[in-house]
Amino acid sequence: MVLLSLKNCLWLSCVLRTPKACFWSTANGGLIIQSVSNDVYQNLAVEDWIHDHMDLEKQQVLFLWRNSPAVVIGRHQNPWQECNLRLLRQKNIKLARRRSGGGTVYHDLGNINLTFFTTRKKYERMENLKLVVKALKALRPQLDVHVTDRYDILLDRQYKISGTAAKLGRTSAYHHCTLLCNADKFVLSSVLKSPYEGLKSNATPSVPASVKNLFEEDPSLTSEMLLDAIAKEYAVRHQIDHHITLINPADETLLPGISNKTKELQTWEWVYGKTPKFSISTCLNMAYKDSVLDVKVNMDVKHGRIEVCNIDLPEQWLPPGLYSELVKNLTGSKFCPNETTTLVTTLLRVCPQDNELHSRWSLLCENMIRLM
Repeated sequence: MVLLSLKNCLWLSCVLRTPKACFWSTANGGLIIQSVSNDVYQNLAVEDWIHDHMDLEKQQVLFLWRNSPAVVIGRHQNPWQECNLRLLRQKNIKLARRRSGGGTVYHDLGNINLTFFTTRKKYERMENLKLVVKALKALRPQLDVHVTDRYDILLDRQYKISGTAAKLGRTSAYHHCTLLCNADKFVLSSVLKSPYEGLKSNATPSVPASVKNLFEEDPSLTSEMLLDAIAKEYAVRHQIDHHITLINPADETLLPGISNKTKELQTWEWVYGKTPKFSISTCLNMAYKDSVLDVKVNMDVKHGRIEVCNIDLPEQWLPPGLYSELVKNLTGSKFCPNETTTLVTTLLRVCPQDNELHSRWSLLCENMIRLM
């Protein structure tokens, strides 16, 4: 792996800040870059930046990156449907929505991410995946790896080690894929399992698959070896130097406007608000004193906000005015535990000073928050 020297830094500055002639004449028609950041939002922002700013007619790019623990959903997916959001919060695992389609994936430092940038005309995901397979076979000829018609890479004909997603712009395109090296499979399987029942959505659903780490097959492999092998194969194909240039995705001098792209990817409006409209029809089994209360809840959620809310409570269990106030305040609010917690705390002030009512009210509110 080649570290970023002062000379390389000046070269990259020339590449990204000066007229295109300098870029093409210096980079010889091909570029391999690797992020020094493990932040999922910064790395996704780099993808956006390259797609939006680089002239891919003259320059093809391979972007290598790894993330600290994160769940990344596709552009048209529903996070409540795809993962266990409560577990993500407990484990401090980030949730990100990318701009490409496809399914949900779990990232950690045991997972490699590869992004191939080309013009839309030259876009060919099958060739990219074959390149990855060729690199793996060059490194370990005994590995049984192949590409499927669904653009996955399978190990031993049954275990998925790579999934694919893509963004096709008007003239530019990118294809990115994962490569499971030594990811935490227990966390992966836990966070990618939604606890929701009764959720109906037209969002793109993920297709479950059995997965396996390459390191399970050959413990002598390292992430660095795999990255280097893929970079080498890419260099051979594009007839460029086998040279990996490191970049800092937070550096505005190299990537003007990158911080705004990063911030946008972190907003609630992007991560949750871009979710296609969905509905929830469920029953809350609330244990109260010596009985279990069944409370039916029906909600329509649009742009991440509650559009319609109905809570079917047993008659006289709460004063009608208090119940109506809850429904009224939930309607139009974010389908979000933090916002709902603030909302119900405020509503407690209008609750009659009665211990029994407070207990019932708190129980209902706790269950509503848990629903989100």
